[in-house]
Amino acid sequence: MKRWLLTALTAAAAMSLGASSTQAGSFFESPNVSAKTGVLHEERSLYRNLFVRQDGDERCLLFRARRNVGRESCKLMSNPDHLIFDYTHMMLAALYVDPAPKKILIIGLGGATIPDALQKMMPGVQLDIVEIDPAVDRVARKYFDFKPGPRTRVFVEDGRVFVKRAARQKPNYDLVMLDAFAEDYIPEHMLTREFLQEVKSIMAPRGVLAANTWSTSELYDYESATYADVFGPFYNLKSGNRIILTRLGGLPAPEELRANAAKWDPQLLRRGVARGELMGMINTRVDWDTKARVLTDQYSPSNVLNARKRGGG
Repeated sequence: MKRWLLTALTAAAAMSLGASSTQAGSFFESPNVSAKTGVLHEERSLYRNLFVRQDGDERCLLFRARRNVGRESCKLMSNPDHLIFDYTHMMLAALYVDPAPKKILIIGLGGATIPDALQKMMPGVQLDIVEIDPAVDRVARKYFDFKPGPRTRVFVEDGRVFVKRAARQKPNYDLVMLDAFAEDYIPEHMLTREFLQEVKSIMAPRGVLAANTWSTSELYDYESATYADVFGPFYNLKSGNRIILTRLGGLPAPEELRANAAKWDPQLLRRGVARGELMGMINTRVDWDTKARVLTDQYSPSNVLNARKRGGG
């Protein structure tokens, strides 16, 4: 039996336990959620430990208890539209490739930084979000002020199960964002050739894909080879994290990118993205071992590879 099916069955079984099972774990909540410093919320969900910590004006979702380690999402309470992490800037470079997506899928919610930005930047967009952990969904709404708009839907289920089911309906997403990876864990069934082929099947003919990954481990070569095998050439943006950005039917010409950037830069500037910051990162340089093995449902030792530092990366 294929690994993705085993994972999907495990996730489905966990989800069938319902909210009461999620709430049965270790739980702590500060009586004063406006506290300036400290842990505001702590809980053990079906999938991980969750912590919400506030330090001064900055509130963060963490999957580890230590401060500034494993921060998944952060926001400034005095300026919630400001995007703190570079990876969120780079993910929004997808708008340089398609400046007017009408239908977007995001796999991975976190503190809802990117979904919230997209809702505000494009109020009319249809936004589907998939998050496996109901506790993350609850935390995003309560502690990070995530309010799904009238055209936003949140699906609490495994991302690959959602994609496989959606493939039968051919939703033709204009933009797909893969953002389901934690600092020290990768859902291996969402890194394989078969999964990326399934993602490709739910995209519009000129659909755009943006994937948040890493740039410092041995996984880099294998992951790069796998994306190139399914999608062909892609843009490679790096600043701590690595964002893989591509478009079906071919990448846009530089002048198209610059024109689209000019449309979005004023809005991005208000969110902390410096003018010219993203255009300076976009490149198609092949800096991985092109002979690396493609990851498949039968071969995907992704977490082992990710635990090893990449030489010369």
